[in-house]
Amino acid sequence: MKRLTAKEEEIMGFFWKEGPMFVKQLLPFYSEPRPHFNTLSTIVRGLEEKGFLAHKAYGNTYEYYPVISEDEFKKGTLRAVIDKYFNKSVLGAVSSLVEEEEISIDELNDLIRQVKKGKSSI
Repeated sequence: MKRLTAKEEEIMGFFWKEGPMFVKQLLPFYSEPRPHFNTLSTIVRGLEEKGFLAHKAYGNTYEYYPVISEDEFKKGTLRAVIDKYFNKSVLGAVSSLVEEEEISIDELNDLIRQVKKGKSSI
């Protein structure tokens, strides 16, 4: 999965929350000074080129919609981090979090129980 810039991820968040939109509908999500319409349009078209958005044409204007869910994006991003920083080892990533005490033993045991039940919420 391709990586997104912070601005691209922000815009995708609007699409994931709101659903299909025209570029002009993004403007109210920003406080003053708002980004220029052309700037948003360029970013949205880039997201389409990367495969995150698609569009439906209405004459000369386009309504964009997400083609990758937020959950798919999160999983792909997590996989990329694990691959890059933990030599593709999920165990290495979890071990690192346990070592740093980001995950307690109780939380780890709860995770093991969830995985055994097949109901992991990760």
